[in-house]
Amino acid sequence: MPRDPMLKRTKVSVVREKRTRDYVPEGSISFNDEDAEGIIQPYNGSSTNIIRWRVVEQLGLLDQIIPAARVLSGFNMASETTKGEISLSVNIVGTIQQTVFYVIEGEMKCNTLLGRPWIHSLRVVASTLHQMLRFPTSEGLKMVCGEQLAAREMFAVEKEAPTQKEPFLKTAKSTKGKDAK
Repeated sequence: MPRDPMLKRTKVSVVREKRTRDYVPEGSISFNDEDAEGIIQPYNGSSTNIIRWRVVEQLGLLDQIIPAARVLSGFNMASETTKGEISLSVNIVGTIQQTVFYVIEGEMKCNTLLGRPWIHSLRVVASTLHQMLRFPTSEGLKMVCGEQLAAREMFAVEKEAPTQKEPFLKTAKSTKGKDAK
């Protein structure tokens, strides 16, 4: 039986690596100002701080929104036009930082997103592996730990909750050109 010359079989094998703590050397991984040489600052890329309109409304701060229409694009290439921006004090483990957020009306899984502008302003080093943030302050190194169980519970509730979304395409019944009686 002749084989299709365009098909090629590949053998795939999966090898699990050791746990991180088994192969990371003693000490810590760190960065300094020399490591950022040559990078034009601020380097915020395409990320931004975002807050939902509903949250600003619940806080009673709608009058503090500065009108500014900007188009934000997501990973799925969907776009959202901002309703404005607002400056809020963000308190993270006793460190207060004035932060500018873009206000959107759209839906997202959380009330706010702290993006690269906030991360860079505090000089945060994030570890997704360890689910934590660390950043220097005049009082020493501060740390924020993720709440994995709370996050899982929140997303589990969202998956089970009924949604009331509009159908993507509404169809109108029409009798034009049909057997209208």
